[in-house]
Amino acid sequence: MEKLRGMMDFCIRHQTVLGYSIVSLLTAASEQIFSSVVFKCPCNSGNMLYGSVFLIVPAFVLFLLGYLANAKVWRLLTGSCYAEKCCSCYAEKCCSCSPWGTCTRYCQVLVPVTARVSVAPLTWIAVALLRASFYECAASGSSLIKNLMCKEKGEECHKVLVRIPCDEKLLEKEKEKLSIEFLGLQAQSQLIGWFLIAIIMIVALTATCVSRCRSPVSHLQLKFWKIYSKKEEELFKTKAKEHATRLAEINTTCFFEATDPAPFQTPSNEDWRKISFLYTFNSQEQYYSMIHKYVNTNRGNSVRFGKGDQDLPVLGFVDEANVSEAGF
Repeated sequence: MEKLRGMMDFCIRHQTVLGYSIVSLLTAASEQIFSSVVFKCPCNSGNMLYGSVFLIVPAFVLFLLGYLANAKVWRLLTGSCYAEKCCSCYAEKCCSCSPWGTCTRYCQVLVPVTARVSVAPLTWIAVALLRASFYECAASGSSLIKNLMCKEKGEECHKVLVRIPCDEKLLEKEKEKLSIEFLGLQAQSQLIGWFLIAIIMIVALTATCVSRCRSPVSHLQLKFWKIYSKKEEELFKTKAKEHATRLAEINTTCFFEATDPAPFQTPSNEDWRKISFLYTFNSQEQYYSMIHKYVNTNRGNSVRFGKGDQDLPVLGFVDEANVSEAGF
């Protein structure tokens, strides 16, 4: 039992890393299936298009799916086109917002989200390059490769070049007819793959270091903040279910018994809108979420509710905790 509890604690502490690892492993497994079962290089003039489609299009689809599955994007977009009260801004002082300011705010949210949803597509491309099947097929049909490998060797060289990804025996047979550089296409693909992985790791490490250096709170307070956000999310979900169940019971009972409903307090549309704003940090005040800010500013009626200084990537977990369930 103690070992199980220790494993659960480890998973909770490292859930972000484990989540990215699982996504990467599933993506790598999918690429393995595609390259082994589905992918069949045509070995004709369509090599370039066919190989490029398998290398790029699945990555693009995974990128779009990442956006579709990211609840923070939907929290940002839901109601953003509502004209009343300049609702394209998610700060309370929205009537003073300019289109440029709104665009800046959207970018501050979408850039970190884009970095997160890029994990799966970049994994696909990196694994595909390491296996080299897609790259070899695409490169063998590339006019650039043809001109480089078959320079002054005639049209027959072009025909042999596009057939090589499908016939290893032909590769051995035609070694002398092709430039020796062609035989390194697989090595080229793998080198590009490793360079891509190295660049991704360097960018991720740099972004993490910069984000932590710009953190407005200390390390231990940041840990406390994450614990608070997680607990608030759990309690919000529990209370929301209880409240929705009670309201549904009252309305259903009144419908079948033809009675008038008893008074039942439920948040107004304005209240829901206020706590749905994306979190903005104010160095002069100590709020850990929009609900925390709402209840400490006279239900969001104080002018302080609209104040916010920055939306730092390191504080992205504040909204992520609150939107992770069912698209909240």
